Amino acid sequence: MLTTAQGSTSVSMSKRSSVAGGNGGPRTPPFDVVAAYRRLLSEDEDLTMPVAAIEALILALANTPASTVSETLDLVSKLTAQLKRGIPNSISLSAGTDLFQQYLISNLQRPSARGDFDQMRTHLVQNGKLFVERAKAARETIAGFGGHFIRDGNVVLTNGGSRVVGSLLRSAAESSNNRGTIRFKVIYVMSPNNSAEEDESRQNVAALRERDIPVATIPSTAVAYCMDQVTQCFVGAEGVVENGGIVSRMGTYQMGMLAKAAGKPFYVVSESHKFVRLYPLDQQDLGIEQNVVDFRTSVGSVKGESRSVKDEGMEATKGLKTPDLAPQDAVDYTPPHLIAGIITESGVLLPSAVSEELLKIWF
Repeated sequence: MLTTAQGSTSVSMSKRSSVAGGNGGPRTPPFDVVAAYRRLLSEDEDLTMPVAAIEALILALANTPASTVSETLDLVSKLTAQLKRGIPNSISLSAGTDLFQQYLISNLQRPSARGDFDQMRTHLVQNGKLFVERAKAARETIAGFGGHFIRDGNVVLTNGGSRVVGSLLRSAAESSNNRGTIRFKVIYVMSPNNSAEEDESRQNVAALRERDIPVATIPSTAVAYCMDQVTQCFVGAEGVVENGGIVSRMGTYQMGMLAKAAGKPFYVVSESHKFVRLYPLDQQDLGIEQNVVDFRTSVGSVKGESRSVKDEGMEATKGLKTPDLAPQDAVDYTPPHLIAGIITESGVLLPSAVSEELLKIWF
């Protein structure tokens, strides 16, 4: 649950914080939080974007001087804005930065923290590993909850390279093999783009086939054609927003619409640290720039007026120019009325319960 994640966000970076500069010598350049974020993701393939954002902020705290509570909070706020400005799609990482900022505010502004600021700062820098370990362990817990939704003879439809969905399906496959039977089949929606997410999709497909689970791969154009064979859908999410909808890879929305029309349950599988303070009204309300619909003439691209609303969880990026999202990394918004349930490490939630979970951490 988010309350657990908040309590355990006092994160440990003892290994990574020792890499940064020491005392004395020439003046070191400002800490590059964007480069640190990208490096953390590349070094650990199991790391989610919110957790990588928290680790990057802790590294920055360990390597940037600040002697007061006010300076520390201001520093984290500026680093968060820098991180969001430097990443084309900052929705998922915003869940982590918001969680970390709230943890700092609730701990650094307590009377007990004012008398021993250095000790509190050291505690923040050195205790982050616990959050990372719990975030990774959450996938196994989610797999345990989600496995109960897969029954004998089911055909599961999924897409993308979601690690937590892959963990759920692998866990169900291993449970199936222990019983000596193949209990289910998987239809995997693949994209023609050669992106990192597609590499993860292929890895998930290979892992399931190695466990004797029959897997069929289809293009996104064949989702409607296959829907009558499907028992249920499982998808991951980059962010679970306040109204219980999700932001996920492009094509998730249309899968949800088709599943709803066909009467097939559509489940979201996500760690609770991906719950983000964002309340989109439609596809243009995500607060990020996407050139999905690019009108062109013989002269070139026609740039019309686009509406990009920054929600409260994205306030730090207001007025800042962020790089455009690559076409293969585009995302869409799936509204809550299409979602049957959200499977988290705390259990299975209805979409309407997401706002309550966010209230627990913020108020």
